[in-house]
Amino acid sequence: MYFDEAGFSLDPCIPYAWQPIGETLEIPASKGKRLNVLGFLNIDNDFTPFCLESSVTTDIVIGCFDLFSETITRKTVVIMDNAPIHTSQAFQEKIPLWEKKGLSLQFLPGYSPELNLIEILWRFIKYRWLPLSAYLNFDALVEALEEILINVGSKYRITFQ
Repeated sequence: MYFDEAGFSLDPCIPYAWQPIGETLEIPASKGKRLNVLGFLNIDNDFTPFCLESSVTTDIVIGCFDLFSETITRKTVVIMDNAPIHTSQAFQEKIPLWEKKGLSLQFLPGYSPELNLIEILWRFIKYRWLPLSAYLNFDALVEALEEILINVGSKYRITFQ
């Protein structure tokens, strides 16, 4: 499994677009609420998401790992980055408890997000799957994200090669 967090807000993720000469495409950007998604993903598109509007803290990540560790039925390795919330003392103290449940962790080398396959999921959501209508208001964003998140693995799939 691959673990990471991503944030979604009303600032649309549109890196580049073509439009006819003389025509301007505009999407109003809006600061405000942010929906944070934490998740566990494997190469078969099995996905376990956790969503919250609050900041992501070590305690939040620990809570996600506690819940996830209760769902595993076989030994599971979670690959993740070295973010401070993943390497804090409180997080490190929980690792032996998760290992007793069959959940072990593998930390990636620093500055290597390309090795964490869940980064591909975040990119697909932001740049391919979220419709422009999701950026009309925060409720629309939450609704569109929830539809995507519950359908990762069925309607929304990534082919890892």
